[in-house]
Amino acid sequence: MLERVEFIAEKQPYPRYLGIKLVKAETDRVVLSLPYNANLGTDRVNGGAISSLIDVAGVCATWAHPKVGVDSFGATVSLTINFLQLATADDLTATAEVRRRGGSICVTEVAVTNSDNEEVALGIVTYKLQSQK
Repeated sequence: MLERVEFIAEKQPYPRYLGIKLVKAETDRVVLSLPYNANLGTDRVNGGAISSLIDVAGVCATWAHPKVGVDSFGATVSLTINFLQLATADDLTATAEVRRRGGSICVTEVAVTNSDNEEVALGIVTYKLQSQK
């Protein structure tokens, strides 16, 4: 489980380009960090980067379950984001928790906070996950 989550968060090209790091992973819950760098926006973090962090965190939480096998595959089917305040040039943390794990659809809630632990965005990631059988 952890190997796949780590691969999604840190080793795929796009999350690696953004600089996303896996902080913690447990069943149905992950914590990711996005260290600030100037490529994310001048004096602020671009909303697209925050959206990507939310998506990656939600996907990782979906994969963070012992019953998800190596033959599984999936895709985000819906992504809803509410930006709560400006994310200035600051490191961000995303905490994602699976709220509902169905037969193939998982719904994950993601909270993004700044270094002062203030919420800057909330997201819901709906992900379709299934096995090749």
